[in-house]
Amino acid sequence: MRIPIRDLGFLAAIAAGAAVVVGGMVRPMIRASASATSARAEANRCPEDIVRRVDAAFRRQWTSEGLAPAGRAPELAIVRRISLALCGTIPSLEEIRRLEALPEGRRADAWLDEILRDRRSADYLAERFARVLVGTEDGPFLKFRRRRFVTWLSDAILANRPYHAIVRDLIADRGLWTDHPATNFLTVTIDEKTERPTPERLAARTARAFLGVRLDCAQCHDHPFQPWKQGQFRGLAAFFGASHCDLRGIRDTENDYRPTDRKGKELPTIEPEVPFLPELLPPSTASESRTRLAGWVVDPRNPALARVTVNRLWALLLGRPLAEPVDDLPASGELHPALTMLADDFASHGYDLRRLIRVIASTEVFRLDSADDAAGLGHEAAWAVFPICRLRPEQVAGAVFQAGALSTLGPESHWFTRFLVFSGRNDFVHRYGDTGEDEFDARAGTIPQRLLMMNGKIVRERIEDGPFPASSSLARLAPDDRQAVEAAYLVVLTRRPTDEELGHFIGRLASSTGDERKHRIADLFWTLINSTEFSWNH
Repeated sequence: MRIPIRDLGFLAAIAAGAAVVVGGMVRPMIRASASATSARAEANRCPEDIVRRVDAAFRRQWTSEGLAPAGRAPELAIVRRISLALCGTIPSLEEIRRLEALPEGRRADAWLDEILRDRRSADYLAERFARVLVGTEDGPFLKFRRRRFVTWLSDAILANRPYHAIVRDLIADRGLWTDHPATNFLTVTIDEKTERPTPERLAARTARAFLGVRLDCAQCHDHPFQPWKQGQFRGLAAFFGASHCDLRGIRDTENDYRPTDRKGKELPTIEPEVPFLPELLPPSTASESRTRLAGWVVDPRNPALARVTVNRLWALLLGRPLAEPVDDLPASGELHPALTMLADDFASHGYDLRRLIRVIASTEVFRLDSADDAAGLGHEAAWAVFPICRLRPEQVAGAVFQAGALSTLGPESHWFTRFLVFSGRNDFVHRYGDTGEDEFDARAGTIPQRLLMMNGKIVRERIEDGPFPASSSLARLAPDDRQAVEAAYLVVLTRRPTDEELGHFIGRLASSTGDERKHRIADLFWTLINSTEFSWNH
């Protein structure tokens, strides 16, 4: 007798769920051993010296301010932070069980190693960087391919391509936006009237993304609080004044950048000029304008690129930057010693993004507990406690969908599952409210967001409906109420319940069977997903 393919899929899913849940639960030792071996290999390459120096810098600050730092966070809390920061979601029960096969104290490092090689991480980081580089809008029709751009970024991050090489392509690449995805950095700014990239918009993007300064504040007049002048902004914009767009894609001719004054009068052609360190700019006879600018931006002697990249990645991992705003580093005055150390290390090691992420995630600050009764505003300002921050909309969406499944939702999932997750998460973010390009805005939650979580169809579908919701799987496969409650907490909150929580929910499940037990476990999932703890990084 032939079994239909859909039935085989059903049986396979049931088997996978049982393997995760039953018996406390089944743990794939072979894969765990492979992960352990890989973790040891990566640990040997862990840049311990820079981690120690960064830790020492914070320790000196805490001592000078009379602050006692919080203790170390539980290992699963660190695992959750890594997942949210690098994948925009929480770890699955399947992944937690695999990590539990490793010795305590090594699980977070092993997880970081695994995540850094995961396509989910590359895709998520690519989207975060894309928001900085090309914004969140669709751009000009036909001449901008956002999906193509993000995929190119993801491939580069997954291959651990040096970041300065990526930046060089973004600024200086030529060709068609489909064959040369980096040129979408320019084509997103194309003016429909002139059919050319807009120099002012490109100058603003370049300054914020690669120099860490809001030079566009000097577009109309000299900056009132920083030393930037209008002439410096125009000089930077002039590097893009030779860029044209035609059927062959992006190409360069002679510079004819002529800005207008406040009265709309066209000014004479502005020559390219960098806002600082002009001695690092390659000579005009050496190459074309955008190539010259790219060479200046990525020159290791120019600290701007390393500093703004470190500041942004620190913010992605810990929820807020070392220097605020993230894209406007002070032109004068001292930066945090840790920021300078990390930037120097980043530049001296070939602008290795993977190494930088590993360093930041290995620091004491990243692994501090967020719960400390003695901690106050001074502790948070000095990074003596892990900063509690609200999850971004895409992280809430990722966590909701992953909490609705026992197995990992990712590239290895069935194509139909990936499609449902992709479309469902996009719909959720649209309803929840996308933060756009303002990645680190500490705005409060809204009433519509709470209503979406409490009463929204998407959340309820993930809990109760669908082909294999986690709550139904636990009701069917968990041997007893204790293991059902414990698994639910691991699935949703990436931790085990306290004794008080365990006793309460075991009491709620007591004597229930069949559909009643299923509904009570679904209510448990709903309660945990709607807890404050679920929607915050901590």
